[in-house]
Amino acid sequence: MKVNKAIFPAAGLGTRLLPITKSIPKEMLVLVDKPLIQYGVEECINAKINDIIIVTGRGKTAIEDYFDRSIEHEIMLKEKGKHNLLKSVNDISDRINLTYTRQKEALGLGHAILCAQNMVGEEPFAVVLSDDIIDSNVPVMKQMIDIYKNYRYSILAVQKVQDEDVSKYGIIQGKEIEKGLFKVEDLVEKPEINEAPSNLAIIGRYILMPDIFNFISKTKPGKGGEIQLTDAIKSLLSIQPVYALEFEGVRYDGGNKLDLLKAQIVYGLKNTEIRSGLIDFIKKLDFV
Repeated sequence: MKVNKAIFPAAGLGTRLLPITKSIPKEMLVLVDKPLIQYGVEECINAKINDIIIVTGRGKTAIEDYFDRSIEHEIMLKEKGKHNLLKSVNDISDRINLTYTRQKEALGLGHAILCAQNMVGEEPFAVVLSDDIIDSNVPVMKQMIDIYKNYRYSILAVQKVQDEDVSKYGIIQGKEIEKGLFKVEDLVEKPEINEAPSNLAIIGRYILMPDIFNFISKTKPGKGGEIQLTDAIKSLLSIQPVYALEFEGVRYDGGNKLDLLKAQIVYGLKNTEIRSGLIDFIKKLDFV
């Protein structure tokens, strides 16, 4: 069955980026000229996934406002003849079908996905964590869809991380069945380095079979007192295979201040409107 829907969990508090996330959702932080969440949505569009389900929470109405029509802006841009800018304002919303649901308590990623069960139904679906910014020639979700077409089971995006970072991620143990593709044998949520089965960390892109909902609903709170998606996927292994793709691309953690700044520079250099000015500015910095 084709993957038509993607869940965007967006109810987190963004504590690593306080104080700005006290009033601005981390998903709405700007990367050059677009909010982080838009990059994830565009990645889905490029993978021919157009039904977007956003799981929000209190204080996240800016996300809904952003993807809504703004008649005032449209009238003003039309009157001034700024048709290219008008197209950029409406383009993303015109290309997707958007629905929203609320996660009333921050009970973890697994719980956030469970909140969207009624909207997904009995279909395979994608999950995108928009604060994982991935710069790649082929969008990561498209890379995963291409694998899914051959294997027809859950796919996790993974990458190797440094030993000191292992305890920050869900870590897989797996057997490489083709270059960069692993059949998952076990998963551990945020293990200490001496307990980790590998250094292959799960990054914020998933394709999941609908059976996962049953296992999430039975998963007890784990690390941090939250319902961990990793724990539910570990249980899913009891009835069907799960695969992990070591994707092509460079990932930046949008919840990390340094990584977010690195992404600003990289994506700024890719933007033809500001590239030359940014290069000139960097060259003139005395402390570089």
